[in-house]
Amino acid sequence: MMERGPRGRAPGTDAGSATLWTVAAMALIALLVAIGAVRGAAVAARHRTEAIADAAALAAAGRIGLGTDTDICGAAAATATAAGARVTLCRPELGVDGRSGTVTVAVTRPVSIVGVGGAEVSAWSRAGRVASHGSSADRGGTQAD
Repeated sequence: MMERGPRGRAPGTDAGSATLWTVAAMALIALLVAIGAVRGAAVAARHRTEAIADAAALAAAGRIGLGTDTDICGAAAATATAAGARVTLCRPELGVDGRSGTVTVAVTRPVSIVGVGGAEVSAWSRAGRVASHGSSADRGGTQAD
């Protein structure tokens, strides 16, 4: 006859090991979900910052031909500030006619990601304005890269 342990099981059996494997698998799944959530938050922060840079560049490009470089960069700064970012670079490159050109804008935005902490996300965009050859009232359109 086989000797039994205090709980009625034979010594050396694997009774209860399935519970340990299940707990380990659940912990691994929870870790993977957490990593995915952090990654998703980081990607979303990057996309939001890129959208802010695009909007700031388009706002600046809309000022080409209407004012000075200060007016152009001021439009970019106002747009970025309203969205919670700050302009770190604003470089207008005007055409010889002063009514066309491009503006390169870089923005930085602070973000806080759970599990990672605070960080700054940066992005840049370039937009331009092409002067039309029509009437003087027609200022042309803007376009973004």
